[in-house]
Amino acid sequence: MSPHNRDIDGRFAQGWGGLAPNGVHVNVLVARRGTPTAAAITTAFTSPSPGFTPVLASLGADQPSYETLNPPTIILSKSPAVEGAHETMIFGACPVGISQAVLDVVAEGLIQADQESIVFVSLWVDTAATDETAVRLAAREAAARALREAILGRSSEETQALVDGRESITHPYYGGN
Repeated sequence: MSPHNRDIDGRFAQGWGGLAPNGVHVNVLVARRGTPTAAAITTAFTSPSPGFTPVLASLGADQPSYETLNPPTIILSKSPAVEGAHETMIFGACPVGISQAVLDVVAEGLIQADQESIVFVSLWVDTAATDETAVRLAAREAAARALREAILGRSSEETQALVDGRESITHPYYGGN
């Protein structure tokens, strides 16, 4: 077992990838099987609501090994999938990019490719997104960034820079001063 896998339960992080309108934002939660965190993720997976259908990331039938991605990765959109291109981004491009990100982190030795770890990804894609390849790449970037932070944490320098810059914090959806 990776040393990072021992203490990952309940670790959260977020990541941005790409640029508007084809950018992606994710929140991730990592759990260990048999924990209350894993139970909460399982509940989210088994409790769909109109417009919000959780999906289990899987490798498609045309892949060398048609199976569920390990560690199991559950994806839930933060906003309802709009028909057409937006729906294709959420249920096609993003799961591919997120699966690639999970496998990137597995390849780096940060998490095991097993059934003992569980990844939950809350996903946002702009309804104006038009380029599925750009969205796939953005999902990969965002998910990998978030998973690395959830598993490894932030450096003291990154934390201090955030504290030092707290007066200038902004957000793409905040237009105030």
